[in-house]
Amino acid sequence: MAELSRHDLAVRMAELARAVASPRSVNDILSDVTATVTELVPGADTAGVLLIGDGGKFESLAGTSSLPHELDELQMTLQEGPCMQAALEDVVVRTDDFREESRWPSYSKVAVDMGVLSGLSFKLYTDDRTAGALNLFGFRPKVWDAESETIGTVLAAHAAAALLAGRHSEQLTSALSTRDRIGQAKGIIMERYQIDDVQAFELLRRLSQDSNTKLIDVAQQVIETRG
Repeated sequence: MAELSRHDLAVRMAELARAVASPRSVNDILSDVTATVTELVPGADTAGVLLIGDGGKFESLAGTSSLPHELDELQMTLQEGPCMQAALEDVVVRTDDFREESRWPSYSKVAVDMGVLSGLSFKLYTDDRTAGALNLFGFRPKVWDAESETIGTVLAAHAAAALLAGRHSEQLTSALSTRDRIGQAKGIIMERYQIDDVQAFELLRRLSQDSNTKLIDVAQQVIETRG
């Protein structure tokens, strides 16, 4: 890699690291990652992120064109393909020419028909419930090399960091919301029955156990039936 390219890579990595830490949506950060990977990896004509959750539910995110989404849909329909394999199994999945690819014959044939001749996918380390892959596609064959894999691996780490940070933020927001609603329900019960904070929480807890209902759902019912 030329010195300028190394410098560009370092600058872009620093920018992405700052982006992950900034208060932006996960999809915006992933869009930065996919745009950067097409900029820095020669032969990467388009890119996207595939997430696969429990029960085979999937999301196709941050595509630099509509093509990654179409290819993700195809793989989930056929239940084969490089992006699925990277998300669920291998760390790096590389295809130099889909015309010669035998691992996913049905997918490869359609990909070639769509003008895609090469692919490079990287596993995203997300969490136990969600698998993911950063996926690059090329319209020419034999465009990948060791540098392509190195850059893609680094960018995949940034994508994974963005996903984990976003999920942590969502969990924190949910936890704060839960705490606030339980506090509101306790306040209602304290006022209604002239009892203290501890007694109000104990009443909520007993209602939750006796009705086999989550504590937050019991709290919500109290709030909704206030007055």
